[in-house]
Amino acid sequence: MEIYENENDQMEAVKRFFAENGKALLVGVVIGIGALLGWRYWNNHKADSAMVTSQEYQKVVTSLNGDKPDTLASAKKFVTDTQGSYGAFAALELAQQYADKSELAKAAAQLQQGLKNTKDANLQAVLSLRLARIQIQQKQADDALKTLDVVKGEGWKAIVADVRGEALLSKGDRKGARDAWSQGVASNASPALREMMQMKINNLSS
Repeated sequence: MEIYENENDQMEAVKRFFAENGKALLVGVVIGIGALLGWRYWNNHKADSAMVTSQEYQKVVTSLNGDKPDTLASAKKFVTDTQGSYGAFAALELAQQYADKSELAKAAAQLQQGLKNTKDANLQAVLSLRLARIQIQQKQADDALKTLDVVKGEGWKAIVADVRGEALLSKGDRKGARDAWSQGVASNASPALREMMQMKINNLSS
């Protein structure tokens, strides 16, 4: 560390510093400004991109309501090409279209693609629950149970118990179904869901 005897020594040291490091400092400032501008550009780009994706998603949903074969193909492409929540939401919409046509394999494929599209835990839970219901309809109870295992969170406990009971009952496990629904009734289920699960338990006894 340099020791300065007076302000003149300090001034000379400053001059030497800028003479030796001025170019590096200038480059650093330019890089810093460039990074700031780049960050702002990136944020603006992301906002613009999100708006475009939102508009495209709205078009997909609107076109799906038209029930035309070509719109199903374009919606499928949107789901495949779009990462994030919009791609997952579109997957849910498209899966419903296929399920309504009893094309369960295609519905399941869209829900699985939707799970790849998003990292949002709640949206993943919705996709997984829909997928499990489809798998039960496909008589794939074991796959449905595996799908339900990935749904976490106290808020989903009751509905997971309800679907788990359906999966177990579909494979002939009446005791397992009863246990699942009993756990659901004892959880934080809504009054309507609790009553429905209790009715299912009662039906097992009749």
